[in-house]
Amino acid sequence: MGWLFYTDRRVKSYADEKAEITRLCTFETDTRKTVLLKACKVGSTWYAAAKVTHVDGSLVEDATYATDEDGSITFAAIFLTRYDEGCWGYKDMEEAAGPVESRAPLSLLALLSKLKDSDSYAHAWRQRCRDWAAIPEYTEGDKIKLASPVTLTDGSTCQILTATHYRREGKKRRCYRIEETGGLVRLSKASLAGSELLGSAKGDASPVLAEFFAGKGSDDAPP
Repeated sequence: MGWLFYTDRRVKSYADEKAEITRLCTFETDTRKTVLLKACKVGSTWYAAAKVTHVDGSLVEDATYATDEDGSITFAAIFLTRYDEGCWGYKDMEEAAGPVESRAPLSLLALLSKLKDSDSYAHAWRQRCRDWAAIPEYTEGDKIKLASPVTLTDGSTCQILTATHYRREGKKRRCYRIEETGGLVRLSKASLAGSELLGSAKGDASPVLAEFFAGKGSDDAPP
């Protein structure tokens, strides 16, 4: 399916977008009913978990999804969105159609029905979402080692960095200080895949904090 734009410009905000995603995922026919369980926006893409039931209460049978205990199936829908001259538009697809965008949160994946085929597009899509969620989130002062060196625009490379920030337009923006040169570089989240934490900012802050965080893993640590 191609893009559909709303030329009446009734969608103008995040709340408007969520309301429209909810409407698109909520409908009923003579035999089936679909309701939205959860919707999340990551970047410009909306991810939705939609639950399908039969109006007469019978089991929903599907070639892709295993039927849940209550007789329903729940699948993921992906909505690419953008604005064109003030007009909001979307392009939607089901997870089984092989969407490229794969940053749905784990909380949404947990709502989906099990898949019948481990080699399906949907299975691969869910795994990519899990891989994305597994990429570490570092805090100020964390020293890290990338899985492989990154080549910079000047041709040099870097692999060991420290998480820091700079300010632009009054906002803090994440960047990393290069160990060898002291220069700053911005990295995409994808480039942090497989990276290793060499030193935690929490543990290095002071001997007292280091002892506290070390004790978190001991047998006598409080619950």
